[in-house]
Amino acid sequence: MLTTIATFIRDEEGATAVEYGLMAALIAAVIIAAVTSIGANLKTVFENVASKLTVAS
Repeated sequence: MLTTIATFIRDEEGATAVEYGLMAALIAAVIIAAVTSIGANLKTVFENVASKLTVAS
């Protein structure tokens, strides 16, 4: 029983999966922040274009 517990404690395979999960979560957070920022700026650009087209018509 003690040998099984010691083997489980020394096993590092799970740590690799956790590290990959943390990296994936960090990358996802960066992508979400970038898309949100670009989306807000792009909305402003399209609103400006739409207002100029409305005035010109």
